[in-house]
Amino acid sequence: MTEEFLDIPLFMEQMAESIRKTAILINKSETSAFFQQLLAAKRIYIAGAGRSGIIARAFAMRLLHLGFDVYVVGETITPALTPGDTLVVFSGSGETHTMATFCTTVKDLGGSVCLVTASPDSTMSRIADCVVNLGDLTGYYRGDTSTFEERQVTGQYRSIASAFAPLGTLFETLALIFSDAVISALMIAKKEDAGELKGRLLNVG
Repeated sequence: MTEEFLDIPLFMEQMAESIRKTAILINKSETSAFFQQLLAAKRIYIAGAGRSGIIARAFAMRLLHLGFDVYVVGETITPALTPGDTLVVFSGSGETHTMATFCTTVKDLGGSVCLVTASPDSTMSRIADCVVNLGDLTGYYRGDTSTFEERQVTGQYRSIASAFAPLGTLFETLALIFSDAVISALMIAKKEDAGELKGRLLNVG
């Protein structure tokens, strides 16, 4: 195996550069609308499928630490959604059938929908009240209208030529960085520090 295949720090640098490019290109009016929607929400519901679901859960945990009334869709203790509540969905493709169904149901119940995606022209983007487009720098989602469920069942994942950030890796990484940046902004808005967040951490094992 040649040295070039072992240059993991180089891949890290490429990821960091992609994050920098996204931060420059991201629409500040979109992020502002997302931020204000979180502050105005009575309760916040979080959802995502696959690896995006893992990012969604991490975001929900941090919102809980900030004192928000937050729930993960699908958990047994999640209460019924009512008007004034907001659903935040993480979906690179914006086409995941189950997530799109959640979005439609939330709108029917009088709630609001915020979408974090790489596909601003997707089904969920057309349903959502606010959309944050993190971009599709690797072209993974470009022109792909197949659902997450279809790709999972058939195994027909659209790959890119380079080994760099294969499949939906870049979106998931960007979504995590974005959500953590939102938490930092919310900490400032709510005038909370790390000590107050730590006080809300689980203290029973």
